[in-house]
Amino acid sequence: MKVRIKVIGFDADDTLWDNQPHFDAVIAEFTALLRPYCSETAAHEFIHRLQVENLPLYGFGAKSLTLSMTQAACRLSHYQIGAADIERIIRLGRKLLAMPVKLLDSAEDVVRRLKEKYTLILITKGDLLDQKRKLRESGLEKYFHHIEILCDKQVEDYRELFDRLRLQPEEFVMVGNSLKSDIIPVLELNAHAVYIPYPATWQHENVDNYDPNHQNFVQVDKLADLLPILR
Repeated sequence: MKVRIKVIGFDADDTLWDNQPHFDAVIAEFTALLRPYCSETAAHEFIHRLQVENLPLYGFGAKSLTLSMTQAACRLSHYQIGAADIERIIRLGRKLLAMPVKLLDSAEDVVRRLKEKYTLILITKGDLLDQKRKLRESGLEKYFHHIEILCDKQVEDYRELFDRLRLQPEEFVMVGNSLKSDIIPVLELNAHAVYIPYPATWQHENVDNYDPNHQNFVQVDKLADLLPILR
């Protein structure tokens, strides 16, 4: 792989810093808030369905989740939930938007060392302001030649990015924790992909229809494992 690679794309959330555990904790608080109206299991299943349903309108991120939680609370309570509890839901969303950024192990060392040899691009999706905040607070912005914050990460999104930046797929590798967003789309374009599983993954990102034996696919356990592959 490393003979041809010139550009490395990094996902951000749960690849360079932790993210999903904070969302899971907020959703747990939300489902507990709705105990007077339904079981926590029912609330959890409903909010997931509603989040996915709302993606075309709200996109990804904390603000999207906050809107979906508010809508879910109204529906699950049959519109009996009080204004004080709606305010609590809004505070849960605001807590996500202020969550400190915690880098995953070796994140800064890995990108610093790879920058010496490759062009690095950050390719993330979600709310523009929040992703910019997290990148700024991470201290990693200085290592990237280009920052791309997308509404989604599908084949066409990567194709447009490659065209815009004049990237050749065979010279590009994407590093990320989501098979659905970071790995499968770039493999379809004949680029390379390194998959780093993360313990907490949003169930919407789970897939089982990928080829682990694809010639352009590599799976590693942690970020530091990139160095022997790409150095």
